[in-house]
Amino acid sequence: MSEEPLNVEIRMGDLHATFSGKPSDVYETVDRFLSQNISEISFARQIYLNYSLKELVEMFREFVKITEEGPRVISERPLSLKLKISLQLIACKIAFMLNRIQRAGYSVQELEESMATNAKSISSRLSELVKEGYVMRSNDEKGSSYYVTTAGIKWVFDALHSALK
Repeated sequence: MSEEPLNVEIRMGDLHATFSGKPSDVYETVDRFLSQNISEISFARQIYLNYSLKELVEMFREFVKITEEGPRVISERPLSLKLKISLQLIACKIAFMLNRIQRAGYSVQELEESMATNAKSISSRLSELVKEGYVMRSNDEKGSSYYVTTAGIKWVFDALHSALK
């Protein structure tokens, strides 16, 4: 499957630039261009925390995989159930960002199926993760879904890498 080239044109006052190429390359180039040319954006980035698809893949490629069965946590290391659930939700978010699944969150039943873990244990850990602000619960006509928060992504990354030290 070939990628269609992405074309981006930026005009702001006397500032003008045009970028064309692979979407991932154009994204990085536009991001760099804006950071270098618009001081407010560069300044604000010092306190801004948000993870792009590329950053998430780089951060968690050792632990999450997108398989034919869906997003999965695959790890040689023993992990706590809270970390496994959080990683599964990160894998879900990545799959959503790649347009492989319809939403960025999972229900308890979907977590149970994807992790082969008892629903009661998952529910208990999810409650803890929600209280800690690492996971967000959302209700709709289909029931409750859980999504990893930005703070949750940072917590998982820090927990996984502090264990390596």
